Formats: sequence, C-alpha cells, structure tokens
Amino acid sequence: MRRRDFIALLGSAAAWPLAARAQQPTMPVIGWLGTESREAQNLVVVSFQQGLKEAGYIEGQNLAIEYRWAEGQYDRLPALAADLVRRQVTLIAAPGNAAALAAKAATTTVPIVFQLASNPVQLGLVASLNRPGGNTTGVTSLNLEVGPKKLELLHELVPNATVIGMLVNPNNPEAETQSRDAQAAARMLGLELHIVHARTERDFDAVFATLIKLRAGALVIGPDTIFTNRSRQLAH
Repeated sequence: MRRRDFIALLGSAAAWPLAARAQQPTMPVIGWLGTESREAQNLVVVSFQQGLKEAGYIEGQNLAIEYRWAEGQYDRLPALAADLVRRQVTLIAAPGNAAALAAKAATTTVPIVFQLASNPVQLGLVASLNRPGGNTTGVTSLNLEVGPKKLELLHELVPNATVIGMLVNPNNPEAETQSRDAQAAARMLGLELHIVHARTERDFDAVFATLIKLRAGALVIGPDTIFTNRSRQLAH
C-alpha cells in the first residue's frame, strides 16, 4: 500500500467515530421560567418532573432542565426568558400569567407550555382555547372567571360578614381585572370589599394587620402563583 493511500485510509477511519457522534440525537433541554424561588415552587417542580418521568423523560438521564427563578420580582422575568431563548432550549415551561407573557414576548419560535389560573385568550397568549395557534399552549383552570363566584360562595358560608377583604398581587398582569370584577360582584351582594395587596410573602403580615383594622369578616384570595404556593401559610 502506498504511503498516500495509507494516510487517506487512516484519515477516513478517524472521521468515522466523529461522524457517528454527530448523528446521535442531542439531549432535549427544557427551560423553566419560575416566578418565585425553587423552594417556593418546589411542589410544582416535583410534580412536573414526575409527569416527565411518566412520559419516559428523566432529568439528568435523557433530559436537561435549565431553571430560571425571578424570586418574586416579576420585572426580572423578561431578561430570564430572553436568557433561556439564547440558550436555545427545546421548549419553555412557564407556570403563571407573568411568566407565560414574558416567554411569549421573548420568542415566537420556541414552544411555550403554560399553566394558568385565568383565560389565556384574554391575556393574548393564544387565539382560542380549541385552536391555540402560534408557539404557545397549556392548561388553564379559568380561575379568574370564577372569582366573583368565590365571593358569592363566601357570602353564603359567612352571611354575617359584610366587610370582606380580597388579596391581590398588583404585579399580576390581571390584577386590575381581578379587582374590578370582584368589586362589581360585591356591589351586587351588598358587601363592602377591600382590596389588599401583597407582592411577596413578606407583605402577608401587613395584609392581615390591615384586615384586622378594617374588621373584615372573611378573605378572598385572588389567583396568583405566589398565593397558590403559600396557601398553607395564608391559611394559618
């Protein structure tokens, strides 16, 4: 065998494993856009990981997850979403209104999966519930639509309570709608409704101190991930 032919054959042999590795599928990467800290959303994350496992995906084995946490500072979400897009994640999981809106503003191509308590059509996330369109999809409990109904049920449970408080996160994109709809329902029921605000759990003590001063007989909690993840704390 001539020296030139030998070198050519050796070069081809060396290229084979490189080509084989290039053809192997890369591990999918999910971007998680969290509105709070990992500790606060741990239950949601664990449930998410369990769902992935049931579908055959295990983090660290055949799937990677890039976590980004806003730590309750919603103004950080746009930058965190943009960072996930730069990382070229396979899709973005965005639980909560603010996270879903930030993800949608950051990309029109990366698939976004949301979990909401309100109406994604009204938020502008999807075109319709049966045909979402675009790059966003997910689940919703339509909790915003039943907000006034919560007030009505509370009035039935505590009929003597004529002064009611409603807890709202002013950073929530639908805070104004929550407050407006609840006030309209309160007027129909003849109730005095006071909207109290909490952006983080550090505001809870001040909220309850205000409710005591107002002599509120009951409290309605508006839909927001901060409140959902701390339901036990609020109940105590």
